[in-house]
Amino acid sequence: MPKTRTRIIRNRSWMLLGPAFVAAIAYVDPGNVAANLTGGARYGYLLVWVLVAANLMAAMVQYQSAKLGIVTGRTMPELLGERMRPGPRRAFWAQAELVAVATDLAEVIGGAIALSLLFGIPLFLGGLIVGVVSMTLLGLQSRFGQRPFESVVIGLLAIVAIGFLAGLFVNPPDGAAIAGGLLPRFDGTDSVLLAASMLGATVMPHAIYVHSALARDRHGRASDATRAGLLRSTKWDVVIALGIAGIVNIGMLLLAAVNLRGIEGTDTIEGAHAAIEGTLGPGIALVFAIGLLASGLASTSVGSYAGATIMAGLLKRRIPLFARRVVTLIPALVILAVGVDPTWALVLSQVFLSFGIPFALVPLLRLTSDRTVMGESANGRTVRWVLATIVMLVVALNLALIVLTLVG
Repeated sequence: MPKTRTRIIRNRSWMLLGPAFVAAIAYVDPGNVAANLTGGARYGYLLVWVLVAANLMAAMVQYQSAKLGIVTGRTMPELLGERMRPGPRRAFWAQAELVAVATDLAEVIGGAIALSLLFGIPLFLGGLIVGVVSMTLLGLQSRFGQRPFESVVIGLLAIVAIGFLAGLFVNPPDGAAIAGGLLPRFDGTDSVLLAASMLGATVMPHAIYVHSALARDRHGRASDATRAGLLRSTKWDVVIALGIAGIVNIGMLLLAAVNLRGIEGTDTIEGAHAAIEGTLGPGIALVFAIGLLASGLASTSVGSYAGATIMAGLLKRRIPLFARRVVTLIPALVILAVGVDPTWALVLSQVFLSFGIPFALVPLLRLTSDRTVMGESANGRTVRWVLATIVMLVVALNLALIVLTLVG
């Protein structure tokens, strides 16, 4: 192949990157911050293995979702809506909608906490500001298309990465302790609760639904001639984007394990911020708060995009993104108004999300393995077994969480 043509193909491949970076924002939202900081502050390096396993699962799952959108030209909710009877379809929509609301709850609360840390703004007012700014980001996508929206979200992802990883360069973690944290184990019921929360915050159900829409909206339905190239570029898109998200997630836990272990009050984001300021200085604390704000603003916009995708596919109804943004903002504002501990609300919202994962994973596995849907791009036996194992692990962790919580 001529060198010029090879260079053109490579450049075009880079141009195709982007949808996975938008989906990856869901993996570094404020719910992740609360779960990872709490896990590191309470248990040190113990739960590193949970994040490593969860991010490997997430990369494989997100590629499957994107592949579904590219090969079929349909979103995952649309395909499910076409195959389900009205009653089950509405019930499925209800659980998916609750997942979207729980996601938005975490993102708005996290952004409100960041504004409180940065400017002393009351949490309720901060939640309103986050809602207004997210509407502006959604307006960017509606008016100018997906590419500018992707560019803004990628920029916010860069801010998130810097904000949450900067402290590790000031006080690096211990390599041997990190290696020890790769051994799967728990330490009582609370560690299982946090593991389920970290899993729910990493393998995000709404991100599974929305990635098929992001890939479809960017690339359309692939033709026979372009399918192989698009899927190859999508694979790199997912590996790079989810790799960055995984590094950020593990970095947050390590930051807490190194700097917050044994310090009272670090099981809240506000307490963790104060401890970071005390141990690493005001500069790192400022960068951390900015990263948290960027996380909340970007992820709540992606969450609204996901909610609209779910409703359009399963209920076959479209409502304006702005109207949807207002409706899903209400539960978060109620939580902030009544004075519920915001960090604990974040952690519990992620536990709830982990229960929604099988409802997204099982249909994804069935659709991407169905030759009548995917044609020659259907999953082979090995991929089917790997995805089935992921589903079983998630269900087993959630069952263990229920049993240990009841017993404990």
